[in-house]
Amino acid sequence: MQARTLPAQRGWAWIIEGFQLWKRNPALITFLVFGYWLCLLVVAAVPFVGQVLMSLIMPALALGIYNGCKAIADGRKAGPEVLVSGFRQNLPELIKIGGIYLIGTFAVLGLTALADGGILAELMLGQRKLDEATAEDPQLVFSLLIATCGSTPLMMAYWFAPLLAGWGRISAPKAMFFSFVACWRNWRAFLAYALGLMIMVMVPSLLIGVLALVVPLLGQLLSIALPAVFIPVVFASFYANALDVFGKITPDDAA
Repeated sequence: MQARTLPAQRGWAWIIEGFQLWKRNPALITFLVFGYWLCLLVVAAVPFVGQVLMSLIMPALALGIYNGCKAIADGRKAGPEVLVSGFRQNLPELIKIGGIYLIGTFAVLGLTALADGGILAELMLGQRKLDEATAEDPQLVFSLLIATCGSTPLMMAYWFAPLLAGWGRISAPKAMFFSFVACWRNWRAFLAYALGLMIMVMVPSLLIGVLALVVPLLGQLLSIALPAVFIPVVFASFYANALDVFGKITPDDAA
């Protein structure tokens, strides 16, 4: 898996290309994205094992969104069932990716617990509420720094891994290694990409906030519409950056 090194401005282009892809079939991409979140929430609600199961199936569901984006980009018809198509593409390795990511997450939370006595871990697991005293605790600030430093390489290893394992038919460790290297080589583009996404949220949110002062009902409607468009566009941009970094990718058994 040879990852290309792209200039920083490509990060902005991924957002535009994601929006263009979403426009070609907004109904399907929107359904896939919110169906993905709904499935994860339902699985996470299973007593005792829900959180673990959620992490294990997350890569396969993510691959289903990639398959849907691929079908739209190729001009092929695809229905809602494409969301579960990832479960037919190298599923054992996809589950391993989810497991490795889960173990890595717990490892990072373990490091933060050494710094703050478990405050951040309890907040993340819903066992503690963020009150004023907790927010001002200097130990929490330090543990947040540790969490950021620890979770960034973990996210880099996960970013392209479901697609590489599902379409490329490679093992989970190799997929996560290639994903990390690809993100590392393109850190400038990813930085521009992150800044672009921040602007996409901040500018419309500011405008909606001002509009809500003049026409409250319209402001409320737009505040609902913004995430309904923004989130699917972001997921579509994941496909755009994968295609840009790795070139033309063709799944061996596309849904």
